[in-house]
Amino acid sequence: MPNLPLVRPGPTAPPAAVPAGSDPDDIDAVPLRHPWRWVIAMLLLVVFAAVAVSLWQNDNVNHPSISEFIFDRRILDGVVLTLVLTIVSMAVSTVFAVLLAVMRLSNNPVMNALSWLYIWGFRGTPLLIQIVFWGYLGLLYAQITLGIPFTDFSLFSVDTNTLIPAFTAGLLALTLNQAAYSAEIVRAGMLSVDEGQYEAAYSVGMSPTFTLFKVVLPQAMRVIIPPMGNETISMLKNTSLLSVIAVLEVYTVATQISSQNLRQVELLVVVSCWYLFLTSMLSIPQYYLERHYGRGNARTLPPTPLARVWAALRPTQRPTTNRADAP
Repeated sequence: MPNLPLVRPGPTAPPAAVPAGSDPDDIDAVPLRHPWRWVIAMLLLVVFAAVAVSLWQNDNVNHPSISEFIFDRRILDGVVLTLVLTIVSMAVSTVFAVLLAVMRLSNNPVMNALSWLYIWGFRGTPLLIQIVFWGYLGLLYAQITLGIPFTDFSLFSVDTNTLIPAFTAGLLALTLNQAAYSAEIVRAGMLSVDEGQYEAAYSVGMSPTFTLFKVVLPQAMRVIIPPMGNETISMLKNTSLLSVIAVLEVYTVATQISSQNLRQVELLVVVSCWYLFLTSMLSIPQYYLERHYGRGNARTLPPTPLARVWAALRPTQRPTTNRADAP
């Protein structure tokens, strides 16, 4: 074996200084820059500003008419009626939806079939047709009679149009239609709860009803609240369909006013502003309900918008130095 020459190692460079409190093996990762994102964002901002300015400076829009009718008494009454229709319909349909969801998950074939048939019928037909059907129910039944079926005995009889005016017909149409959609949302939330929760509740002697309202639904609310909030906003906008049966909600009132002064565009702007305002107000309780029922799924919840504003306005406190530790 040949003898290899010995190589004396030369002087090595001194190791680089490592900051105190850091690991020398740590990797200082530098995030990748994306300059084109900012370019695209600026272009979108310019396009949005150009469209907004074009709409605002359009000569065909009469701005004094918008200011005149935005707080008109008739418009405000329509806004109140729209809000009442939305709240009452969502509240009643949610209760009905829980019942339908329980029937849909029941082992009783009759209850399961009836629930499926209801959901199939009301989800399969347009809401507009259902509104017209309830609004013109008097054409199908001139009198509504309460008595013993299949006999001539009756307790009382009343005219259908008197018993179900336009407001009641619209409320029935919105509530019954929404119950079908909300039932599927509630059913999905109930299915998201583990079967072990039912077994644990039954093992300690809880009844099925007590288990439903105290164990299952509180855990299912995390899944139910987000889509139910979207349904509430959709319900708010669907009230405009009641104009076909002359319910005086905000869109119907605006249509009546615009037919008199021929300011259709201006009144549509007024209605759109109120819908945007009401939608924003309804989004606030949805946000806090999601935070309330999502507490068990996140270690730390993000701060609320008010907390962020308060943190931005509050002056940062400088860390105080203990005199005993001072040099």
